[in-house]
Amino acid sequence: MKLIIDCGSTKADWVIINDKNIVVSFQTEGFNPNYTDKKYISSIILGNTIYNPYIQEITDVFFYGSGCGKEENCALIKDILSSVFINAEIKVTHDMLAACHALLGDRNGIACILGTGSNSCLYDGKEITEKSISLGYVVGDEGSANHIGKALIRDYFYQKMPADLSEKMEKEYDINISDFIENVYHKNQVSKYLAEFSKFAYANKEHDYIKNLCSKCFSEFIEYFILNFKTSLNTEIGFVGSIAYYFQDILSECLEDKGLKISKIVKNPIEGLIGYYSQK
Repeated sequence: MKLIIDCGSTKADWVIINDKNIVVSFQTEGFNPNYTDKKYISSIILGNTIYNPYIQEITDVFFYGSGCGKEENCALIKDILSSVFINAEIKVTHDMLAACHALLGDRNGIACILGTGSNSCLYDGKEITEKSISLGYVVGDEGSANHIGKALIRDYFYQKMPADLSEKMEKEYDINISDFIENVYHKNQVSKYLAEFSKFAYANKEHDYIKNLCSKCFSEFIEYFILNFKTSLNTEIGFVGSIAYYFQDILSECLEDKGLKISKIVKNPIEGLIGYYSQK
């Protein structure tokens, strides 16, 4: 049996497969070891009991995670997983490779992530040959749920948001500046908190203000994460992530303005990863 885990900052998808059959699939809270401490990560992984009946039979664990571009983060996750899946070979790598496997399989192209965070890379069908620089949710993550959420909440507090939307946001979130500061500067899972505001953008995405705001966010992503690759105009471009999926109409318009086109969008990388490992 193989266990595949795709872990983002907001949620983690777990699937156990036996040959080409799905044995069980479930979802837990996500995490990013760049911002989440080991104790909290352990509580998420070890607090799960759904996989218990299959622990002895699992021979391979493939973990793809946000923040796992660093060796020390990979080692941390591997150490926790090794304490549970004692008969398995465990491979821990970053979420960018999950996007490549889910979108492109063994083909070359550009794989993009637009979810809670954002990133992209150039893939040759086997390995990542060039990566974009990811500066995280504080400075970077252009085009992501974080980016959209931060832009929305900034305009709300600075009173730059149209009155009709501002009233809606006030009723929906009952937000005040002191609570906002507390959540952003004094609590864990900040990226998840900021990303939640992107749901408001989706619920009101036909509003001209929202369209313009999202277009600006996506245009920045295209500038920094796609056009930085010299071959971008002649290369297959795929996207994984909820933001790419739910805002694909606005995203597609932004790409077309630059002479680019989406070849594939997958909401959850786990969908493509199941197919990828079923063939291995």
